[in-house]
Amino acid sequence: MSNRTVFRIVLFGALSIVGILGFQAYWFWRTWDFKDQEFNQRVHIALLNTAREMARYNRSELPARNLVRKLSTNYYVVNINDAIDAGALEYYLRRELEAVALTSDFEYGIYDCASDQMVYGNYFSFDRSPASPQAGNLPKYDQFLYYFGVRFPDRTSVLLADMPYTLVFAAILLLTIVFFVYSLAVILRQKRLSEMQKDFIDNMTHEFNTPISTIRISAEVLARDPRVAGDDRLAKYAAIIREQNDRLHAQVDKVLQLTRLEKGSFRLRRDDLDLHELLGDILPGVQVKVQELGGSFETSLEAQQCRISADRFHLQNIVANLLDNAIKYRRDTPRIRVSTRNVAGGLQLAIRDEGIGIPKDDQARIFGKFYRVSTGNVHDVKGFGLGLYYVRGICQAHGWEIRLQSEPRKFTVFTIEIPTL
Repeated sequence: MSNRTVFRIVLFGALSIVGILGFQAYWFWRTWDFKDQEFNQRVHIALLNTAREMARYNRSELPARNLVRKLSTNYYVVNINDAIDAGALEYYLRRELEAVALTSDFEYGIYDCASDQMVYGNYFSFDRSPASPQAGNLPKYDQFLYYFGVRFPDRTSVLLADMPYTLVFAAILLLTIVFFVYSLAVILRQKRLSEMQKDFIDNMTHEFNTPISTIRISAEVLARDPRVAGDDRLAKYAAIIREQNDRLHAQVDKVLQLTRLEKGSFRLRRDDLDLHELLGDILPGVQVKVQELGGSFETSLEAQQCRISADRFHLQNIVANLLDNAIKYRRDTPRIRVSTRNVAGGLQLAIRDEGIGIPKDDQARIFGKFYRVSTGNVHDVKGFGLGLYYVRGICQAHGWEIRLQSEPRKFTVFTIEIPTL
């Protein structure tokens, strides 16, 4: 994953989180404001009805206006304009609050004009819970002469209890943000580990080039020695050394190319090529190898327009790689067919074999890096799982499309669509 991709993920994720948080905060405060207004309305109704009942109880008249004043978020004073009986007040408060479905704990006090103090009345709990340790100390209000004060200590809890869905959604949002941050941390960690792995592989493969070149030169010198050439056993060993060294060199070079491809430093050297001419350089050697294994090799080069723009070296590599897979993953003897034909806007190069095939579940992942089709504990075909990953990478670099069709124990066809000149 490139730095630009990671930056985009972080940016879009951060913007999404900010947007969701903003919407959630707006929704929360709107809901809170609505519930707060509803709470205030119910309190006002209950306190007005309590004042009327107290006036009826005292057989007095209520002030024409300003009966209820809200002094803080949870504290209210009610102007009675007459002496107040504490027992009657508590009774009417409890009854009127229950009438408006407000069963929150409350405490009340009565102003004593003789002592100029708020005389604490009681802390009342509808669920009969013990009195709050914070009860008492109700503040005075200097503009009324006969009044009582009521405070609701659990107002915040009541409002939150009236917003269950809002709290649930807020909790879900919080968990989502935590999960996103965790996922982002995992992505960044995996990216760092992936970069370390790529750098390690790149350095190791570069270090391998020196001993591989030395072994190759030594093997060639050894093979030319008359004493080795005159001894069939030694000549065979020298040929094995050279063959395995060439194989190792090809694998190391493939890894280097893949590393450059992933880092974005890979550059194609396009040339104007004749595909049939290029295949003519590759196919005879493959045909000989297939015949040695007792198989059959067919070609059907029907494309009339076969001039293409491609990197000769990498095109040879991917064709050789697909043909090598067709030989390695045979059933008994290899049966291979290479064909070309013109299609709209270009040509198709198809390599078909009648080998072991690829299961349907593995076909979507067969082009993945290091991926190999599971064969249990049998490892009769060696490899690193880089061949088809390399093939797809080269095709993508050229802008070509590669497709796979396969049925287990019947056939496998790799088709590459290449624009013509």
